[in-house]
Amino acid sequence: AIGFAGFSAIAGVCTLFAGGIHRRPAAIISMSPPLTLGLTGWLAARLRFTTAIFNIQDVFPDAAIETGAITNTRIIAAARWLERVSYQRSDAVVVLSDDLRDNVVAKVSPRHVNKVKVIPNFVDADRIVPMDRMTAYRSELNIGEELVVMYAGNVGYSQSLTMLLYAAKQMPHITFVINGDGAARTELESQAAGLSNIRFAGYQPRDRVGEVLASGDVHVVPLRTGLGAVSVPSKTYSILAAARPVVAAIDAGTEVTRILEQSGAGVSVAPDNEEVFTSALQSMVANIETAREQGRKGREWVETHVSPAAVAHSYLALIADIGV
Repeated sequence: AIGFAGFSAIAGVCTLFAGGIHRRPAAIISMSPPLTLGLTGWLAARLRFTTAIFNIQDVFPDAAIETGAITNTRIIAAARWLERVSYQRSDAVVVLSDDLRDNVVAKVSPRHVNKVKVIPNFVDADRIVPMDRMTAYRSELNIGEELVVMYAGNVGYSQSLTMLLYAAKQMPHITFVINGDGAARTELESQAAGLSNIRFAGYQPRDRVGEVLASGDVHVVPLRTGLGAVSVPSKTYSILAAARPVVAAIDAGTEVTRILEQSGAGVSVAPDNEEVFTSALQSMVANIETAREQGRKGREWVETHVSPAAVAHSYLALIADIGV
């Protein structure tokens, strides 16, 4: 908590001077997590006589409660108070999906409901482009021409990554790559001991993201039960930009499932069910040409729905609509 408060204080001071202290910005956009940036952005906006927009990437403290990261009732109560106040003070609250909007709307009074807007994250489709699967990154991991199932992202306790270990045991002819770092990685690597078809690798430089994603033939987006309505894994957009198909294990009726249905870029199954998850992977691998066509459809969807220009237009329209 002290770390978040200190970070927010530094961010607030920087915001006061950003672009020149005598210039009035069109808006100040703060992002959660951390939740403490909500009031920081609101205060900075008041001091600079402009609009405060609070962007919610993950609904906090809900996500932390679901994963068991926070259990102290006093801390939960304080976080929920801060959450409500931050929503109410902001001129607009931007969330990534209808699920997150429903969550936030349920926590504010009726007079604040209309300020909650849905604007998705964008993906830079000029930076992440479809590439040949035989990348230099594969060679670095000692992977040949075999099919690769990849998870790329935070290796935490929200992602149900033990399902990949189960799938790897059932699919010994397929190479599995877990690319990323996080709190659960050490434990996961220990559990994977003895599995010769699993590779672990840390985060790569930003300019290699496209190459990393291209190295996987099939990508997975697993999320624990209950988290699909409070978090939208933004990695999904990047995977689709790379023209790779997705197997998602996530709550039904949430944003990722809708994206896959609309785009035709993959399939979604129930979360935390390793047998169903593995079956979906086996089916996709067995029909790899169909899967590659799904990947191409995902790329088309990204170009028309979540390009930087489209998302920027939504924010500019929101700022113009709010006024000051």
